[in-house]
Amino acid sequence: MLERAGLRSRAVTRLRGHVRGPLRNRVTASPRNYFWAVLRRGWRRRCPRCGEGPLFVRWIKPYERCPVCGVLYLRNYGDIWMFVIITDRIPIFFGIVALYFGYRSTSWVFATLFFVALFVPMIATMRERQGVAIALDYLWRIWMPDPSDEIHDGRGAVINL
Repeated sequence: MLERAGLRSRAVTRLRGHVRGPLRNRVTASPRNYFWAVLRRGWRRRCPRCGEGPLFVRWIKPYERCPVCGVLYLRNYGDIWMFVIITDRIPIFFGIVALYFGYRSTSWVFATLFFVALFVPMIATMRERQGVAIALDYLWRIWMPDPSDEIHDGRGAVINL
């Protein structure tokens, strides 16, 4: 059905040039696989384009560019703010669900344990969630082409590597 509307062919055309190595043939056949591959690369704190270069210099300070393929991670400072906010709210959702379904702390000890159980995973997965936010921003840049972005040529098509 997507082939008839021409949507799949446009998505595959945009994704060509962003996939390298053994994943290239499999991904260009299905843009959905590429979406999940990019998110996995972000979760592993690797470059969303090639999957080889590291994302971070230190704790959550990203490199400006990938040392392997040279892709610019953040075009403008604050580009990933929306994605960071979204990924921060997902762990908090579990605490809201627990409160909604009747969790009540009977003492300050249980209340403290509840908040520790909420915030320790948030701190422990901060780098992974920031990597996913950078990967989502990379996908956004592919799917919403801006002629001034260096990963696109002047017509909005993806530049082949």
